[in-house]
Amino acid sequence: MRKDITIEAQPRELRGKNAARRLRVEGLAPAVLYGAGKDPVSVTISPKEINKILRSSTGHNTIFNLAISKGETTPVMIIDWLHDPIKENLLHLDFKRIDPSKHLKVKVPVHTTGESKGVKLQGGLLEVVTREVEIDTLPDDIPEHFTVDVSELGIGQGVRAGALQLGANAKLLTDPEAVIVHVVALKAEAPVEGEGGPAEPEVVKKGKKEDAAAATKTAAKTAAPAKKK
Repeated sequence: MRKDITIEAQPRELRGKNAARRLRVEGLAPAVLYGAGKDPVSVTISPKEINKILRSSTGHNTIFNLAISKGETTPVMIIDWLHDPIKENLLHLDFKRIDPSKHLKVKVPVHTTGESKGVKLQGGLLEVVTREVEIDTLPDDIPEHFTVDVSELGIGQGVRAGALQLGANAKLLTDPEAVIVHVVALKAEAPVEGEGGPAEPEVVKKGKKEDAAAATKTAAKTAAPAKKK
């Protein structure tokens, strides 16, 4: 989804781990811009502005303008990014130039709405199986998310990816038979033995009988008098 947002970037000449580390100390992050048949460009950006986009409702599917100082201004998407696992600082980004007239592949989240009758009236469990689907569409037609109404789903019923309402210019790339959400019956707990539970398995009983028979034979041999020579 395209947003009226412009983020400024500075050309980056120095590369390597040491240069990237110095940038992060200054509160900046290294990034690379590529795509549209043009040469890649190394830049420096403000992580704070990028994090706002990543945490927005459209997330990494947001299309915004990247303005490079003394260089190009172009619509882009965030294709890849890396956060520090401990401090959660933004360590690196990849931007892709976007041509509004050309289709692209994106993954779109799927949300559910409503209360399933299978849960409310039949005691079932609503299980979300697929939380995002991949589509092929024009940049300006990327939906923020898909919504599935689960109100009429009973136990044993569900919604598959092929039932999602796509735009006129969109094509579903995810398997149409992939289950998005369904309602399943709760499994009954196995009864405890002695409280109406199943008897001990036959294989165990048989083993005990064989052990007892073997013990009896051993005792009989021990008790039998030794034969005279």
